[in-house]
Amino acid sequence: MATIHFLNVKEGDCSIIEHNSGHTTVIDVCNAKPAEPPHEALMEMMAKSERGISGNFQQKKYPVNPINYVNDHGISSIFRYVQTHPDMDHMDGIEALFAEFSPTNFWDTDNTKEMQVASWEGSPYRATDWSFYKHLRDTDPGEEPKRLTLYSGARGHYYNQALDGTGGGDGLHVLAPTKELVDAANEADDDYNHCSYVILYCTGDSRIVFGGDSHDATWEHILEHHKADVTDIDLLIAPHHGRKSGRSYEFLDTLTPTLTFFGNARSEHLAYGAWRDRGLSIVTNNQANCMVVDASTYPMTLYVTHENFARRVNSSTYCSDAFKAWYVGPITEHLIP
Repeated sequence: MATIHFLNVKEGDCSIIEHNSGHTTVIDVCNAKPAEPPHEALMEMMAKSERGISGNFQQKKYPVNPINYVNDHGISSIFRYVQTHPDMDHMDGIEALFAEFSPTNFWDTDNTKEMQVASWEGSPYRATDWSFYKHLRDTDPGEEPKRLTLYSGARGHYYNQALDGTGGGDGLHVLAPTKELVDAANEADDDYNHCSYVILYCTGDSRIVFGGDSHDATWEHILEHHKADVTDIDLLIAPHHGRKSGRSYEFLDTLTPTLTFFGNARSEHLAYGAWRDRGLSIVTNNQANCMVVDASTYPMTLYVTHENFARRVNSSTYCSDAFKAWYVGPITEHLIP
């Protein structure tokens, strides 16, 4: 069944889609490291489920290792890995992830970003991950993994077409970037958020938008060329983890997502007001730890890996063996107060 996972990975991003086709898509990665022994992963899960306090649930303190998470959920291979843009909080542990799962396809942008040796002094990230990413970026498209650089409106086998060119494939539609956005980011050699992938995932009657770290120019393009596709969506993975970033939030007036997932950051750095002023509901990793969405239902159904948060929202919660998470309820406009 179609399932979406939004992982608690410190102040970075990592989303996983299990498609009806049996393919698995991973969009960005953070906090990945070689798989730990199973008993340690289990102890980590138990520690998270036993903690939590009223108000601030403090789940940022208990991030998951995406490699453990994927293994624990019985996912044995990754069909495609999407690097939305070349920032380290979106590729922290990419080398370990590829070593463990050898993704078949690698989506990237034709960016020319470089990082200097001084960039690693005091950094929480590894220079080896950057070197590995550059190796992938420089790989010939004909080599493995198959490297794809896709632009807005791209059509292709598996991701949104069947092999005969019909059907929806895995339901992935590239809304951004455009070649012009990538060229502009390369020319400025500064803010590569402007050439981030934004992906619309369609499954059944549900529409989910993965926002990457997209900024104003990206949303101007999307609203001009894909407005109907993103009007009144079911779920939004917030751009830039939901952080304030000196940007316009007018795109929310079109998307009006039923629910939005935020990543981690100090509360004063999150753009709560942009959503609350519009009466839009959000869930953060700091509240829920990891969010798991059963996309085989309509409306889709939300589960979370932090029991205390689930109980605060739904006193009748239960732990699902299938999703390894606690039931919250159908994703409707009244799910999260």
